[in-house]
Amino acid sequence: MKSVNQYFSANDVKCFLANTPQITFEVTDACNLKCTYCGYGQFYSDYDTRENKRLSAGKALVLLDYLHQLWTSSANVSMNKNIYISFYGGEPLLNMPFIETIVAYVENKLPSNLRHFTFSMTTNALLLHKYMDFLVSHDFSLLISLDGNKENTSYRIDPKGNPAFDKVVSNVNLLREKYPDYFEKRVNFNAVLHNRNSVENIYRFFKENYDKIPSIGELNNMGIRPEMQETFMKTYRNSEESLQQSEHYEAIERDMFVKSGNYRSLSSYLLQYSNFVYKDYNELLLGKDYPKRIIPTGTCPPFSKKVYVTVNGKLLTCERIGHQFALGEITDSEVKLDFEGIAQKYNRYYSKLEKQCKACYNKKACIQCIYNLPDIDEPKVICHGYMSKKHFEDYQNAQLSFLANHPEDYHRIMTEIIVK
Repeated sequence: MKSVNQYFSANDVKCFLANTPQITFEVTDACNLKCTYCGYGQFYSDYDTRENKRLSAGKALVLLDYLHQLWTSSANVSMNKNIYISFYGGEPLLNMPFIETIVAYVENKLPSNLRHFTFSMTTNALLLHKYMDFLVSHDFSLLISLDGNKENTSYRIDPKGNPAFDKVVSNVNLLREKYPDYFEKRVNFNAVLHNRNSVENIYRFFKENYDKIPSIGELNNMGIRPEMQETFMKTYRNSEESLQQSEHYEAIERDMFVKSGNYRSLSSYLLQYSNFVYKDYNELLLGKDYPKRIIPTGTCPPFSKKVYVTVNGKLLTCERIGHQFALGEITDSEVKLDFEGIAQKYNRYYSKLEKQCKACYNKKACIQCIYNLPDIDEPKVICHGYMSKKHFEDYQNAQLSFLANHPEDYHRIMTEIIVK
C-alpha cells in the first residue's frame, strides 16, 4: 500500500479552525425565488435535499461557544483578529429570528478583545424593505444578487414563475434613497453569467445605475446531473470569452480590475513569481529559495479560509463544495470534529496528487481545488490544473505580455492588491 505523507496534523487542523477568518451560516434552505440555474436546483445533484428547513440558533451558538474556547487556547495565534459572521441561504432573510439572535449574541456575549466581528449577508433583496433598518444599524456588508437588467435577470423568478427584477430593483433603490452613505460603502452586487446576459451587459447596468463594479461569477460546473448536462451547457457562459466580445473590452476590463480574469491572473503571477513579494519573514531574511514544503494543489487547508455550516448542521470548508465532503457536524449540544481524521483525509487526497504536483511547473500558484476533481475518491486522480513546461511558458508569456501592454497597472496591483 502506498505510504501517505503527513502534510497536516490534527493540531494543524485545530489551529486553522481557531484562526479562521469567516463563519458562514446557511440560515435556511428555503427561498422565495426559484432561479433556473440555482446551485441547489435542477442542474445539480451534490447537495442535501432541500426541505425548507431553518438552521436552529441553538446549533449556531454551540459552534460559537466552541470557537470561543479555541480563541482562548494555545491554538489561537492572533488577538483581536477580524472575523466575518456571514448569513447565507436559500434566502437568509426568511429566517430573520436566527439572524437577530446571532447578532445579539455576538455583540453582547462574545468578548471583543479576542475577535472583532463584522456581519455580512448574501441576499436576493426581495425582503430588503422589511429588514434594511436592522442591517444598516448593525453595519452589515451586503452582497445583493442580481444579473443585470430585466432581460439579463429573467432566470431569477419566484416559485410561480413571476420575474423578480422589478421588486428587487425597487428595494435596492429604496435602500440607496434611505441610507445613501451606507449604500455607497457597504453594498455590493453579485451577478451570475449565463446565456441571457454578458459581462458587458452586467457591467453597464450596475455602472450606469449604481456606479458599482459587480462581481461576476460563472455557473458552477461541478456536480451536474448527467441528464441535465446538455441544458447546462446551453446556459453556461465563460466570463473571459464574454468579456472579450465586449465592444469596449479594454476599458471595461481596466475598470473591473481584479474582478476580471486577466487582472486576477496577473496578480496571482506577480504574487508568486515577481520576487518582490514576501509571504513571511523567513522569505524576507532567507530568500525565496530557502527550502519550503509545497502542499499539493491549491486547495485551502481545512477551515483556513472559512467554516461553512449547512442548514442540517454539517461543517464544510466552503459553500461551493458538495455536501458529501462534510468534515464534521453540529448537534444541539456539541460540535463533532475529528481533527486527526480530517488531517488524514487531506493527507490521503494530497498523496494521490503529489507526484503530478511535483512535476507541475505552476505548483507555486496552483488554484486547483481537490473537491473540484470528480474522481478524488477514486484510486487514480487526474489533476486538471497540471501545467507542463510548455504550458507554463505559455502562461508566463501571457502574463508578461499583458503587463507589457498595461505597464501602469503594475503599481496599482502591487499597492491595491498585494501589499494592501
